[in-house]
Amino acid sequence: QVQLVESGGGLVQAGGSLRLSCVLSGSYVSIYTMGWYRQAPGKQRELVAVTTTGGRANYADSVKVRFTISMDNAKNTVYLQMNSLKTEDTAVYYCNADVEGQIREFYTEYEYWGQGTQVAVSS
Repeated sequence: QVQLVESGGGLVQAGGSLRLSCVLSGSYVSIYTMGWYRQAPGKQRELVAVTTTGGRANYADSVKVRFTISMDNAKNTVYLQMNSLKTEDTAVYYCNADVEGQIREFYTEYEYWGQGTQVAVSS
């Protein structure tokens, strides 16, 4: 099984920056993608950014330019650099990993989630 542990959340003033980290550990064959989702109170969980191990990334329109996702393949760690934070960025941010696993002769995709880390942006 795979575990994801997030860190780096906290309270920051609007216009400030935070960097979230997510470390993947456990047993797997390969990593397809790692990414970040967020969920604000009263809203549905939404994609923030996702990246492949090759560095191809996709972003939500609301965070393009301001946020940057990156991955350290050697450390199995994905980062989310958040700059120019706005109050509407306030949410619980969840790390996500899409991995390939093996059970006997079968190779199967598995999706894992971290516990989430709170990001609060004050005006």
